[in-house]
Amino acid sequence: MTAAAATTQLATPAELSAGDTAWLLVATALVLLMTPGLALFYGGMVRAKSVLNMIMMSFSAIAVVTVVWFACGWSLAFGNDLGSGVLGDFGQLFLHGMKPESMTGSVPTLVVMAFQLTFAIITVALISGAIADRAKFRAWLVFCAVWVTLVYVPLAHWVWGPGGWIHEKLGALDYAGGLVVEINSGAAGLAVAIVLGPRIGFKRDPMRPHNLPLVMLGAGLLWFGWFGFNGGSALAANGIAAQSLVNTQAAACTALLGWLVVEKRRDGHATTLGAASGAVAGLVAITPSCGVVDLTGALLIGLAAGVLCSYAVGWKHRFGYDDSLDVVGVHFVGGVVGTVLIGLFAWDGMTGVGGPRGLLHGGGVGLLGKQLVAVVVAALFSFAVTYAIAKVIDRTMGFRASADDELAGLDLAVHAETAYDLGSVGAASHLSSSTASTTKPRPVRADED
Repeated sequence: MTAAAATTQLATPAELSAGDTAWLLVATALVLLMTPGLALFYGGMVRAKSVLNMIMMSFSAIAVVTVVWFACGWSLAFGNDLGSGVLGDFGQLFLHGMKPESMTGSVPTLVVMAFQLTFAIITVALISGAIADRAKFRAWLVFCAVWVTLVYVPLAHWVWGPGGWIHEKLGALDYAGGLVVEINSGAAGLAVAIVLGPRIGFKRDPMRPHNLPLVMLGAGLLWFGWFGFNGGSALAANGIAAQSLVNTQAAACTALLGWLVVEKRRDGHATTLGAASGAVAGLVAITPSCGVVDLTGALLIGLAAGVLCSYAVGWKHRFGYDDSLDVVGVHFVGGVVGTVLIGLFAWDGMTGVGGPRGLLHGGGVGLLGKQLVAVVVAALFSFAVTYAIAKVIDRTMGFRASADDELAGLDLAVHAETAYDLGSVGAASHLSSSTASTTKPRPVRADED
């Protein structure tokens, strides 16, 4: 059972599981850590002149999304369905009526609410990678608030909310966020990238990552946090959580290896950026399926994602959209791979006796068809509404930074800061050298030998 499928109810203290609650508290902290990890991952991938702006886009998303989630996001996403399977009710605005003793399954509902908040945060932050180096910061803040309300919240209700139509009526599966997080952020990133247009010098100037150790550190934090992302979605410290954790590790590793093999054969080199990107691609792909497939399925899903995403990141050069940090190539494509392959690998040992099974486990093509429908609907909804939001912001307050600010770098132009104060380092080095060349050595006293 995922966080979405659980229903909120009042329960006696005897029904609370200390072990389940402790695990979900830890998982919540792990998922929140993923956003600073993403900030470092993205920050290392951009050019040095905009690294702080990139990091700020992730950190500001934490603040904006948290306020919106408390105000209305939780209620609209996970409140009682209004009857259409499209949206929750307004009964828990500003967490109204949510008391410490309110329970969801064996854990306090407050913990589930906080856990789901961290999913919303990372989804919004992921979009920033598609528009790196060229977005107005104030426009980004407005976009975060509007997007999480109009795009993330409805889709979360469709897939995970009580009565949500994708889960309840269509019967498609998304254990931990292939539709809601990965495909959603990838489609939205593509829409915003198209609205803003390519960076100045796209396809002409080299735009390489400026700090690969920072990229690897960020990828490591994402990998670490992903165990909470997937394992915590069981809402319990049980065997499903354990299998989800194992599946997560398996898919990340086969994806990393698959990406490196493609990179070596295609380009002649296996790179650190490829290793980091491959691992993330595997983590993305296993997110929707970690709680419904066995280890063999996880290994194959990761491998497929590593290979396919390594080719997909080149689409932006072929089709002319500037997805700066490969949100489409990794998160959209990886999310599609993981969500669709549930239709092949879903195993009733994970979904429960009589639960849905994939084609390769004797379940026929029915589940595969449902997964495909869910992917198409989620992608089209996210792209269309995001495009409209970005267009309105661009027409009213302007979404793209000025050409001068973009060329100079957004760190100084927007934040009046720089990540690397190389001028002072150079001046200090020059002063030290000059002092050393003009200062005579003093005599050494006998007591200093």
